[in-house]
Amino acid sequence: MYSSARSAGCRHAAFCGRPSQGVPVAPVRKFLPNINSAPRWGDVTVRNARVRWQSTVSEASQSTPKATAEALPKPKRPLYVRLPLTFALSLLTFTLGFTMAAAPAAPALKDLVTPPSDEETLSLFTPATEQAAAIEKAIFEHPLTRSLMQDEKYVASRPHLKIPAQLRAQNLTGGTLLGEGKIEVPPLQFGTEDGSSFVSLQYLGNALCGHPGIVHGGLLATLLDEGLARCCFPALPNRVAVTASLKVDYKAPAMAGQVLVLRAETTRVEGRKAWVKGRLETLVDESKGEKPVVVTEAEALFIEPKMAKSMNLVTG
Repeated sequence: MYSSARSAGCRHAAFCGRPSQGVPVAPVRKFLPNINSAPRWGDVTVRNARVRWQSTVSEASQSTPKATAEALPKPKRPLYVRLPLTFALSLLTFTLGFTMAAAPAAPALKDLVTPPSDEETLSLFTPATEQAAAIEKAIFEHPLTRSLMQDEKYVASRPHLKIPAQLRAQNLTGGTLLGEGKIEVPPLQFGTEDGSSFVSLQYLGNALCGHPGIVHGGLLATLLDEGLARCCFPALPNRVAVTASLKVDYKAPAMAGQVLVLRAETTRVEGRKAWVKGRLETLVDESKGEKPVVVTEAEALFIEPKMAKSMNLVTG
């Protein structure tokens, strides 16, 4: 009560008149008869002061109701409303993310499901250089090619072109080894429907040499491995197999810058196993009495794996 009386006295003194400069202002003691003690504050000197009307309620106490109202959380939506919205947003986000991630693979997947036919592969290659165009023309106009094209026993194709363009970079003979100075044009291959016989023509450039001018023996083994396998594919249940063994005998140097002919035949088939033998030789015109030079000979055993159905999609 005393503190309130003192504050009231101070306000009364300020209201009754503007004190002169330097005049001390103290509580009106006649209104405080029961206060015997001296004031607890010192003299207050008012200099050029103006009367300010000020509430005794602090700013913090004035703003508390507003701040409290703003701090109150908004009522949540019912659970039966929030759950469907959350599910719908999650489904939309997943769908958009999956679509964006799968978009680059969509063309490759389409090509895997619907690959071109054997006949269509013959016209899919477009030479990028004059040399490649000359090699392409020489292969298709050679007497051996013409005779094989006319033989109803064989089916002509370029199986490497069945591999989707997006996947060829991860394929050794269908992508890595193809190009200028290497296997300049996709190999032209002829196979029988029963998997008994196979012929392939491929040009080998100077970038495939081990010694200068001589094709690397490892590349020749690679060509034999793939060629002998393709020979027996049609004889197996799912038309695909992996190499169990391969024996290669090198007979003569294979000079770079020429077309080599791979000939293979399946000698035996037992269930998922197939035995094949073959050779690589130079391309000659036998109608003129020319005889080919045998470069390598090979024998191989191929076994169809359990996951053969999925492998068949990417081997062509």
